[in-house]
Amino acid sequence: MRRIAAARLRYCGLEAMTADVMLIVSELLTNALLHSGTTEISLRIAVEGESLHIAVHDGMPGGAAPTTADDDAESGRGLLLVEALVKENGGTWGTSDAGATTWCSLTVPAEDRQ
Repeated sequence: MRRIAAARLRYCGLEAMTADVMLIVSELLTNALLHSGTTEISLRIAVEGESLHIAVHDGMPGGAAPTTADDDAESGRGLLLVEALVKENGGTWGTSDAGATTWCSLTVPAEDRQ
């Protein structure tokens, strides 16, 4: 999925966003895999106007929320990373479909808009 996301960014001329988007995609997909209990997960990446939209749908209700992990915990920081990257990129994130979809929108840099 990461390769597909990177290819989509190249196709759209958004290579400058690759590092942040790869981390966001990894964290959203990992969260869906670990917590949904489903075997079907979809990834949607689309450029609409001045925004890059990323959505991971797992079909299982229940919203994703950032948590504070203990200092020695090996997991539990993914959504905090997503939240920080989205904020850094002038975007927003949340859940929809009763929590079955976790999404974010990032502002496309002005120089990369078509």
